[in-house]
Amino acid sequence: MIIVPEKEIPSNILKDSVLAHIAAAYFSVSKQLERKTQCSATRGFILSTLRDGATLNQNQIATALGLDRTVVHRSIKTMVKEGLVSEKKAEVGRAIQISLTRKGTSYRKRLIEARRAADLTVRKELSAKDRSTLVVLLERIAELTF
Repeated sequence: MIIVPEKEIPSNILKDSVLAHIAAAYFSVSKQLERKTQCSATRGFILSTLRDGATLNQNQIATALGLDRTVVHRSIKTMVKEGLVSEKKAEVGRAIQISLTRKGTSYRKRLIEARRAADLTVRKELSAKDRSTLVVLLERIAELTF
């Protein structure tokens, strides 16, 4: 059963669309993880781009994620206030370099643990054959050109 508010994807659309089912599943998983971790997908994606000691400016982060610069800017400002990331003026140019703080690294590790726990739940619910089939089908869909 897919947990998705009816107002998000109407049942008549779900009935007739494979892509709507994929979107509904993604929406459900994202919302459940967001509720569990208290971390939006945008924040999680930003934290992911700053892994392994990476230092990037806001434009680089927005470009890498394919997100609007304003959305990234707002999220980063909040994350700076929470002590998850730090800002430092670049040695050259006007860019402000963003990097994870110790607190941000720890927070990111907790998010990864929550995602891995969710993944383990999926692995327990689906047989190895079902998981393999699902991954193959998702890869095929991702490669399609519309």
